[in-house]
Amino acid sequence: MTTTTRSEDRNRDEGDNRQEDSDGGYEIDTDPGRLDIGLVHHWLSTDAFWALGRSRDTVERSVGGSLNFGVYGPGGGQVAYARVVTDRATFAWLCDVYVAPAHRGRGLGARLATAVRDHLAPYELKRTMLATLDAHELYAKVGFVPVPDPERLMILGPTP
Repeated sequence: MTTTTRSEDRNRDEGDNRQEDSDGGYEIDTDPGRLDIGLVHHWLSTDAFWALGRSRDTVERSVGGSLNFGVYGPGGGQVAYARVVTDRATFAWLCDVYVAPAHRGRGLGARLATAVRDHLAPYELKRTMLATLDAHELYAKVGFVPVPDPERLMILGPTP
């Protein structure tokens, strides 16, 4: 898989950071201009249980305020997405990880999570978090562990 990182954080992402792999020509890119927002909205609002019904406006605003990762297939079309909400200094939240059904089972979710982890590493963040209902094993492969002290965490807003 080729990994290209291009983002608004030009100080760190300037240049061509590609990693070649023999996995069918997938590419991960952080260039928000390359994202197919309509497709991301469709995926999240119709097929992602955590975002069902999410409006196009909400998706656009979330993309605008996040570090975004698109995965593109050999033909150039987008096949997966993830975003990270971060201050690039102390904290990050990995969310909205989605792989199109036709591309599942190829390890793209783990590769995407690995690319996120590696991209964030130079920031030396104190904590990177995520929430998952059913992908604990996938994220464990990349180094995520259960919260050691969940009694310290709280949430503001609607809960399921």
